[in-house]
Amino acid sequence: MSKAFTRESDTADDDDLQLPPLPAGGKNYITPAGYARLRTELLDLIDNERPKIVEVVHWAASNGDRSENGDYLYGKKRLREIDRRIRFLTKRLEIAEVTNPSLHHGSDQVFFGATVTYEDETGQARTITIMGIDEAESLQGEVSWISPVARTLLKARVGDVLQLLTPVGVSEIEVTAVSYPAPAVSKPG
Repeated sequence: MSKAFTRESDTADDDDLQLPPLPAGGKNYITPAGYARLRTELLDLIDNERPKIVEVVHWAASNGDRSENGDYLYGKKRLREIDRRIRFLTKRLEIAEVTNPSLHHGSDQVFFGATVTYEDETGQARTITIMGIDEAESLQGEVSWISPVARTLLKARVGDVLQLLTPVGVSEIEVTAVSYPAPAVSKPG
């Protein structure tokens, strides 16, 4: 049988990659900056990364025996990874609902994009920013808007005491500060 008609047995090639779950009837909210980051990544993959790998694979394939050609095998694997990421980003950007948090600048109520400081029962203060699923970076103090703490805080106001469900039980938290980024000032031109 010709190798041209056999499927490569790479179990990591998941064509039916599942998107992170959204709450029923929910939307995929994202900030304008987060949307721009994902779009930039997608365009970079399409315009730069993928063509480079295609060129390497083409060169490696022209060298003859492909079964032991590391450049060819790695290139094909990397190409599948890039294509998978392109499909993922395309799907996420299609369902994204861009929401500008600066529209709430000056409000003391918690909405998407808010930076919230709250204190727990021990008096320990924490500050988080509520972001989109695809853009939240936990190391930067950002949480997804569907996380338990964000869902507890949404629509609360400064001074509200809330019940936060944690893995070890219910904890009381008090909202002490809410802020939003300032609206961008458009320059007359």
